[in-house]
Amino acid sequence: MILQALNRYYDSLVSQGELERQGWQPVNVSYALRIDDEGQLIQVLPLLNEVERNKKKVFIPRKINLPLRQKKSSGILANFLCDNSSYIIGVDIKGKPERTLKCFEECKSLHNRILAEVDSVFARSLVRFFNTWNPAIARDNEILKPFLDELVDGANLIFVHTDGQFIHEDPMIQKAWDEYSANSSNDELRRCLVTGEMASIARIHPSIVGVPGGQSSGTSLISFNKRAFESYGHDDDQGLNAPVSVSAAFAYSAALNYMIATQGHHFRLSDTMIVFWAENGVSEYAPCFAAMLGDDIEINANDIYEALKNLSAGRHFMWNETDLDPDEKFYILGLAPNAARLSVRFFLQNTFGKFADNMRAHHERLQIVKPNNDPRRTLSFRHILNETANQKSKDKTPSPLLSGSLTRSVLMGLPYPVLLYEQIELRIRAEHQIGRGKAAVIKAFLMKNTQNGNQYDRYEEVLSVDLNENTSYLPYLLGRLFATLEGLQKAANPGINATIKDRFFNAACATPGIVFPQLIKLAQAHLKKLGSGEKEGLRVFYDKMMVSIMSKIEEDYPARLNLYDQGIFQLGYYHQVQSLYAKREDK
Repeated sequence: MILQALNRYYDSLVSQGELERQGWQPVNVSYALRIDDEGQLIQVLPLLNEVERNKKKVFIPRKINLPLRQKKSSGILANFLCDNSSYIIGVDIKGKPERTLKCFEECKSLHNRILAEVDSVFARSLVRFFNTWNPAIARDNEILKPFLDELVDGANLIFVHTDGQFIHEDPMIQKAWDEYSANSSNDELRRCLVTGEMASIARIHPSIVGVPGGQSSGTSLISFNKRAFESYGHDDDQGLNAPVSVSAAFAYSAALNYMIATQGHHFRLSDTMIVFWAENGVSEYAPCFAAMLGDDIEINANDIYEALKNLSAGRHFMWNETDLDPDEKFYILGLAPNAARLSVRFFLQNTFGKFADNMRAHHERLQIVKPNNDPRRTLSFRHILNETANQKSKDKTPSPLLSGSLTRSVLMGLPYPVLLYEQIELRIRAEHQIGRGKAAVIKAFLMKNTQNGNQYDRYEEVLSVDLNENTSYLPYLLGRLFATLEGLQKAANPGINATIKDRFFNAACATPGIVFPQLIKLAQAHLKKLGSGEKEGLRVFYDKMMVSIMSKIEEDYPARLNLYDQGIFQLGYYHQVQSLYAKREDK
């Protein structure tokens, strides 16, 4: 199903001119060898582009559309019209002259096979170059010497004719390559699992390049290279274990590589590369979706809100002058590195409007009163995951498994992973801090994960955006009371380094029956310390606040609170702190 969706997307991209036809791909090229009609080298042309990176000018290779590259491992495989110095001129720095000569001979043989019958000036020039070039004296060539160090350092080389035209642009040579690549396989035809057609099967699939943590040369999504992975009766058959045609393998890998290389079609979450696309190939669906995720994209928050509101209601929405259809089929694929292969963390498919509706509901659950110094309208996935990791440690990476399960839960409208709540609680116990992010996650988790149970009737009134002064739910009241007692302590002891939160927060949250009698006794000393005079107003304020909260407590302090009630306690504490801060600001 994943490969079928990617193949359809590839067809859409080709029809729009975003991707080249099968058998061709963009390649980084650094130099061109200029040859005349007789195949003699007359000049080396640098093809590097100057760009600015980190305020410095650097030179990078030029991307040129060239024949599809061979997937090399340890064998000798030549590429048509473009390759490194070992294959093109028979020179390298590996210190293995015999192997380098075999590379050149393989490249020479390939070009002779493809171009022997091509009636073109450019084809004849290239054939003559390979047939007359002598790798043994290449290092002494006066034309190569000024560039030799750069040429042998892994740079890709192509050819240009003396009249200035690149040889790979010759229509007759392009036609020869298309015919050769289409008929190069001698394998018997088999039924392709993706297209359902009889076709040549890809033994080795093209690599996927650019996934963080994967191999720099590319990583396979599908591969069979050991008997342990092979089906019975398919020993050493590689790709025949799961027959995918050469054309289908090219199409899905081209579509994936395009999205990974294109801004707005992907983002990284922990170790997972998430790519997303609309089936019709319209590009604006992807950046709109990325903005909905809140992935730190500089887009007006009101525009995102309007997009979510309209699309989730089933209405079309204009995004960057493009009409987005809420009924358009949309796909989301999460990929993570796994040795030499990619593992699929998740694959989600639904209408664009349904994904928008799930995101809207998620953002609404996260809404909570926030400090004045927090400008974020909502919290992105990255913000949420950062709340589960120790930001003071050397490794601040959140759990990779949590990133995948959180994304899947939100986008499919499923309950949040329990691991999310557990990690938030662990961080609160370790840090004795509960800010906007942690409070928002607690609120969203309890709203979603208890909505179909009996607990929700008790929790609903306290899972509010800001302080609920009317509720009598005990864990919430205890959280409010703890925040009030802490505020009282700070008022009585200005500049105090360690408050009751640092000493008693975890215990008050888990075993209030043991801690709160001590805290109430301590509060009387703090009230007495405020005394009269200029601090009389503070003493009266906190005394009334304590009385107001404690008057709603109609039962004994519980010996223990379960994990969900501890979250309600923390939510009450956060709400009360924000309320006290707001009142001080007003005053």
